Amino acid sequence: MSALTTDAPRRPTGGRKKSKLGWNLVGLLVFLVVGFPLYWMLDTAFKPAKDAIDPDPSLLPTGITLDNFRRALDIADFWGPVGRSLIVSLSVVVIGIVVGLLAALAISRFAFRGRKIVIVGILAVQMVPLVSMIIPVFLLLNDLDQYDKLSGLIITYLTFILPFTVWTLRGFIVNIPKELEEAAMVDGCSRTGAFIRVVFPLLAPGMVATSVYGFIQAWNEYLYALMLLSQEHQTATVWLGNFTTKHGTEYAPMMAGATMMAVPIVVLFLLVQRKMAAGLTAGAVKG
Repeated sequence: MSALTTDAPRRPTGGRKKSKLGWNLVGLLVFLVVGFPLYWMLDTAFKPAKDAIDPDPSLLPTGITLDNFRRALDIADFWGPVGRSLIVSLSVVVIGIVVGLLAALAISRFAFRGRKIVIVGILAVQMVPLVSMIIPVFLLLNDLDQYDKLSGLIITYLTFILPFTVWTLRGFIVNIPKELEEAAMVDGCSRTGAFIRVVFPLLAPGMVATSVYGFIQAWNEYLYALMLLSQEHQTATVWLGNFTTKHGTEYAPMMAGATMMAVPIVVLFLLVQRKMAAGLTAGAVKG
């Protein structure tokens, strides 16, 4: 009789409920802290300019206007810097993914002399502060006649985005069993054909996640774009500096400009959010 008796499902105890409630409150607090700057940017972008400099600001919107966006578009050329930022960011993503994928494949699938040194070098490059490389990069680009050119800025961005791309893609490739490639080769595929038909589709989420990271880094970078490009060739992040004049900072138009700059990132996330989520968790379990 006792052998046939099954235990009744256990209900969460009061301690577990309190613990779950506590973690939910912590998550809500983190969300409020992280999301408040975004909310304040949007609120300032749509509120009247005089309310943006009010010494006693209101947390809730007091009025909605689009004058700040018109002012942002009139104060300086907007589409030129945005177009240049898109060219630089997309070029960095495409070149970085192609070169990074080939390098990651070589490091993870082939044994060659100096392999460990290459891996250590990739990690070491990511530890170097970007600020410390400004003068060497400036002198090198000047010698190569790449100063004040978008191609020079693309090369510069690749120097600190490529190591991350290689290291991240290497992790995804390592987590794909070699047996899948070997089985495809037994069925008649060449090594290249096995990679294209078997490995490449499994790498798609990881490539999307890495591409989004590279795009965001190139799109948001400010210091090198300011130092290596003139006012005529400025990117979108440097363009935001036009709102600081001798009369002060025009905060409402600046927030409107920042909102317009955030649109490509938001659109990109909406398009690839499923692949992005899959890519961020693909390396969590091996096999």
